[in-house]
Parts: sequence; C-alpha cells; structure tokens
Amino acid sequence: MRGNGCSGDESEPQSSLVVIVGPTAVGKTCLALRLAGELGAEIVSADSRQVYRGMDIGTDKPTAEERQRVPHHLVDIVDPDEEFTLAQYQDMAYAAIDDVLVRGRVPLLVGGTGLYIKAVVEGWGIPRVRPNETLRTELYREAEAKGGVTLHARLRRVDPAAAEKIDPRNVRRVIRALEVYLETGRPISELQRRKPPPYRVLQIGLTMERVALYQRIDQRVDRMVERGLVEEVRKLVEQGYSYELPAMSGLGYRQVGCYLRGEISLEEAIRLIKRDTRRFVRQQYNWFRLDDEGIRWFQTLDDPFERVKGAILQFFTSSRWTWLPPHRHPGTALPGPS
Repeated sequence: MRGNGCSGDESEPQSSLVVIVGPTAVGKTCLALRLAGELGAEIVSADSRQVYRGMDIGTDKPTAEERQRVPHHLVDIVDPDEEFTLAQYQDMAYAAIDDVLVRGRVPLLVGGTGLYIKAVVEGWGIPRVRPNETLRTELYREAEAKGGVTLHARLRRVDPAAAEKIDPRNVRRVIRALEVYLETGRPISELQRRKPPPYRVLQIGLTMERVALYQRIDQRVDRMVERGLVEEVRKLVEQGYSYELPAMSGLGYRQVGCYLRGEISLEEAIRLIKRDTRRFVRQQYNWFRLDDEGIRWFQTLDDPFERVKGAILQFFTSSRWTWLPPHRHPGTALPGPS
C-alpha cells in the first residue's frame, strides 16, 4: 500500500508529493536543500548515478554535511558492479516516500533522471522478470535462422498489443516481450499497464537560458576535476571495478577512463565531459518539456525560492493532506479546505 490515500475513501486525506525536475546543473539540489530546511522535508533522489557507492564527485552527490542536515533517500544504495533496475528504483522510491509521509514529513522527489521520475509519478507498470539468458540465446538463434519478422509474428499471436507497438526490426525488444510472456504466462502489455500512485503531485521545473546553463556546466566540470574526479575514477578501477561496467559509462567516468588508459589527454577528457553533458541536457528536455502543462516552470537565474515555496504552500493548503510545518505543535496543523 502506497501513501495515505490508497483506500479510495474520499473522506480520508490524500498524501501529497512534491517533485523537482530539470536539467543537470540548473540548481535542483540547492533549491531542494533550502526548501527542506523551511518545510520540514526529506529528499528522495531521482538520479540514476547517485545510487552507486564510491561515485561521489562525478555524480555531484550531496555532501556528507548536506545529508546530515537534510535526510536523503536512495543515495549510496548499491556498489558500482551491482545490477540496479528501474523496477528496483520504483519499489524503493515508493517505500521511501511512504516512510517520509508516515513520519509526518514532506517528501521531495528530486532529480534529472526522467525515466525514474516518470516511473514514480505515472506509476509505470514494470514487469518484475529477470533475464533468462538461456531463453534469450534460443530466441536470438531463432531470429538469426528465420529472421526477426518470424519472432515478431510469434509475439503477435500471444501479445498483439505489444506487437503493435514494437517495430519488427527491434529484435531486442521483441525478444524481451516474448521472454516475459514465456516466463510468466502473461502478456508484457498487461504487465506494463500504468497505475498512478495515490499521491497528489506538484511538479516544479527549473530551467535556465541555454547559454547560461552551458556556462554552469563548464564551471561544474572544472570544479569536479579540481575536487579529484580523476583520482576517484582511478580508485574505483584499483578497487576492481571494470571500465566496462554500466555504472562506469556515466558522464565523467567514461571520459576520464579514456584518459587513464592513455587514449586521450586530460584536456581532451575535460572537453568531452563538457560536450557530452550539454548533449545530455538536450535529452533531459525531451523528458521534461517546457510545454508540459503538468510542470510549473521557474527560471533559476531569477532566484525562484520564494515563489516556489509559495506554490508549494498553496498546493498543500488547497489539498486535503494534513501537513505540519517544522516546529509547530501537532494541534496547529494547517487546515484543509472547508
């Protein structure tokens, strides 16, 4: 059961979730920390790289002092060589949000990983089916022998809804859909149905004029190098973590890895980190669109703290969710609408 509004009883208060999204380096962490201090909030990270232990500088992870000042969830939860799936993140995010709510605190879901944000806010159905390498090998062999179209036709017989959405040329997705069906006996299209969580959601978006954002990115990369990014990557490799790991393919780690292997100079690695981070920002705006009516956008350069805080307070007082500001006696809770 997720949140306080799972029963569907309209007489019960409904839990609320505040989400802060936006591109890399736009100022999400800074804003969230300030809000947490005034609203009695805790931060639930939605960053696909900050889950890894030992990867601190390259992921711009909150500092130990910041995490002591404001509780953070879903940071440092797996080692770089451990598998971590979207389904795992979704389950852990819901558990963390509910834990914050049960203790009367405000959950702030904060991050730039669009896949993580959407999975939580929209309640994506994610099949909990682990890969079956033996079955996958058999299906790939069938595709090589008979063609991907044959596999797609097989999928259409057992799951026409999934087959309609998957390009026959995308053999990997066709095989995954067949794998789920053969392992569970249920179509992947059925398991992927979305069920929004029982939270009222306010999504706050931070944005910035592109030239200014790129300047921030360049400055942040320079600071990362000064703080010891190269040493961090070298230490991870010395600890036995391979350059080939998915965790090590992230921004900063991949490029520094090329430098440590002698393939490029440090100057070139830094240039590539900056370039690739800018490209990543453009991808993030595909997840968080400025014309998305579900997101209230604020310009970071205008110091939107007071306006964002006001929007959140208005959101809380207009809901049936009982919210206690920090340091207030429980008997003085802000009232909901009459």
